[in-house]
Amino acid sequence: MKIVMLNGQNHKGSTYHIGRMIADKIDGNNEIREFFFPKDLNHFCVGCYQCIEDEKACPFYKEKKVIIDAVEDADMLIVATPTYCMHVSAPLKAFFDFTFDYWMSHRPKACMFRKHAVIVSTSAGSSTKRAMKDVEDSLFYWGVPSIIKYGITVQAMNWDGVRASKKEKIDRDTSRIADKLSREEKPHVGIRTRFIFNMMRMMQKNGWGSSPVEKEYWEQNGWLGKKRPWGKL
Repeated sequence: MKIVMLNGQNHKGSTYHIGRMIADKIDGNNEIREFFFPKDLNHFCVGCYQCIEDEKACPFYKEKKVIIDAVEDADMLIVATPTYCMHVSAPLKAFFDFTFDYWMSHRPKACMFRKHAVIVSTSAGSSTKRAMKDVEDSLFYWGVPSIIKYGITVQAMNWDGVRASKKEKIDRDTSRIADKLSREEKPHVGIRTRFIFNMMRMMQKNGWGSSPVEKEYWEQNGWLGKKRPWGKL
């Protein structure tokens, strides 16, 4: 299995350790590839909309493509973000901003509808729900049908500071998540994803997308007809 970890900070803190624990516990001879933000994409989307017409026109396409190619090739994504000010880390949010043209409302990637994903977030004291929701929104609109969320308050500023009893709980929790993922096969595309996809399909069919390029993309993939990205390859 190919696993890609997207880490919302450069340092290997509590969130990173938990995400890596899950990856390492999944059964099989797995290939794990890691990216760290901002190190691996130290830019912000400038809102030029060039990607709507041509994704290669993005001023940072070369760096972005390395990550996106790995994401597309992966069977599973683990997205690990510390909770900053009750939301996703800014560097990880910046990465997801670069991928809005891959959302179902624009030019979704068929491979995304066949992936499993795990979202991991930690905080020193606040809730992790909003940070995970930020990530979940992007993954959902990419088309990822299977998303597991794991958030925990570690009451520490780094992994070394997490008390032993908390680490024991994390060890049990990550083992349970990894066991579930080890037994999962092809993810099921749910009603909500199908509904949103079909809404976007009708929008593109009626020419209400952001560009004629998008409608052409949907036509080339056969999605304006009966074909669907989660169907048989």
